[in-house]
Parts: sequence; structure tokens; C-alpha cells
Amino acid sequence: MDVTSTTTDLAVTSASTTGVAKLAEYARSKARRRRTERVIELVLLLAACVSVFTTIGIVYILVRESAAFFAKVPLWTFLTDTQWTPLFDDAHFGIVVLLAGTVSSSAVALSIAIPLGTIIAIYLSEFAGHKTREVMKPLLEMLSGVPTIIYGYFALLFVTPLLQKIYPELPGFNVLSAGIVMGVMIIPYVSSLSEDAMRAVPMSLREGSYAMGATRFQTAVKVVVPAALSGIAAAYILGISRAVGETMILAVAAGMQPNLTFNPLEPAATITAFIVQVALGDLPHGSVGYQTIFAAGLTLLLFTLVCNIGGHLLRKSFREAY
Repeated sequence: MDVTSTTTDLAVTSASTTGVAKLAEYARSKARRRRTERVIELVLLLAACVSVFTTIGIVYILVRESAAFFAKVPLWTFLTDTQWTPLFDDAHFGIVVLLAGTVSSSAVALSIAIPLGTIIAIYLSEFAGHKTREVMKPLLEMLSGVPTIIYGYFALLFVTPLLQKIYPELPGFNVLSAGIVMGVMIIPYVSSLSEDAMRAVPMSLREGSYAMGATRFQTAVKVVVPAALSGIAAAYILGISRAVGETMILAVAAGMQPNLTFNPLEPAATITAFIVQVALGDLPHGSVGYQTIFAAGLTLLLFTLVCNIGGHLLRKSFREAY
């Protein structure tokens, strides 16, 4: 009996020791996981802060340099003057000239990108087969990877001569050819995001539409598109921001001539093209001509901010939760 009792006590003690060791090991493992998760959270927080601080730094630089510019040039003159010749002896600082070129080129590009991008998105989402979609979508997205300088020379050396056969009086540098090529470049942004938004619409909505006797086209246009409207609007806003911020296509093919016109058949200068023109020059730092790029950049930033705010409000008003 004594031997049996001693053996039993030893077994219980050994089991208890093993259980305590396992609990201690589990506690240590849990503590290591917590430390690892905290490190990962810290790294992710720092990554997020980098973008925030970068944005703050950009805004600070633009505002500081623009304040020095507006100390020499009245804001009212900047907004109302109809000429833009900051590098001439008879200097004029009418930003509306550059805004006209930016708006006209963006309008041409969006008139190409939004309809075609939406049609392509509807086809890929509702009509294309799985294999077709898997082939076409990556090929379409490759357009966004082509350097914009290549698009610029394509517009200048191919699209413009082609348009001149239709409109012989078209000048060699014009907003129309640059806008058309820019629209082709923006199509993947619109189509890809719109297609993702349409694919996210629950299948039950489509099945309900089919049960009511609707065709695939009617279901796509009257059910899927309205249900995905918030995501499609986000794609449109991205396309607008991309068009407004494009530089090299317009710098190469649009002529960089500051004309106050909304006619796409004429050459024009945009805000981004002017910034490139001045940044590549030899103007002394701190001069009024040099500071114009910061005032123009701030104007462009405010313009895109207004577009993004409008897009956010639009998405919020049409957002659907499934």
C-alpha cells in the first residue's frame, strides 16, 4: 500500500508539474504574440502616419510659398486677370487661363473615359465569361502602366495627324488630341473600379430581377448599376483627379501656350504643364516667377479637393449596405 500510494503521489505530482509547465509555456507564448502584434500595430501606424505627415508637409510648403507670392500679387488679380504671362516683362497672373486649359483637357478626356470605362465595366461584370474576364481585365489595366510621356508622343505624332485629315485647320499642338489620348489612359481606372463595384452587388438582386422577367441588359442597367452607383461614382472621381493632375501628355501635345479658351481645337496650357515648364527653367529661387508654381499648385490642390469632397458626398448619398 505504501509503495502504491507513493507511486500515485509521484504521478499526480509529475502531472501537476507538467500542467504548470504547459500553462507557463502558454502564457509565455501568448505574451510573445501580444508583443509581436503590438510591434505590427506600431509599424502599421507609422506607415499610416507617413502619408498623413507627407500630406501635411505638402500643404505647408504650398501655403507658405503661396503666401509669399500673394504678398506681391493681389489675390483678386490672380483670380480675375485674363492673361497669364508671369515670365514676361509685362507680367500678368491670371490663373483662370490655366484653369481653362485644365478644364477643357479634362472634359475631353472624361468624355472618352467615363462612357467607355462604364460600358467596359458592365460587359466585364455582367456579360463576359470567366476566362474572357481574366484575360481582358489585366490587358486593360496594362494601359495604366504605360509611361505618360509615351502617350504624349503618341498624341503628337499619331493622333494629331489623324485628326488633321478630318480637320485640316487643326494646329500641330492642340488640346483635343491630348485629351483623347489622356481619356484612353484613364479608361482602366474607371473600368476596373466600376467593375469591382458591380461585382460586389449581391447575386440575389440579379436573381430577383431575372425572376421578374428582366433581361441581362435590363438587369445590368436598371439593377446592378444603380446598386453599385457609389462605387462607380468613386471611379469617376478618381478619373477626374487623374485627368486634372496629368502633366506629360499635355506638356508634349497641347502646346503649353496660355490661351484663355475652352476650345479643344486650339493649343492651351494647363496648371501642371506650366509647373513643369517653370520647374525645368533657371528662375532664381524666391522670385515672383518661381513662386507662381506654388500658387498654381495650391490652386490645383484646392480644385482636386473640391472634386474629392463632392465625390465623397455623392458616394455617401448613394451608398448601399448589403
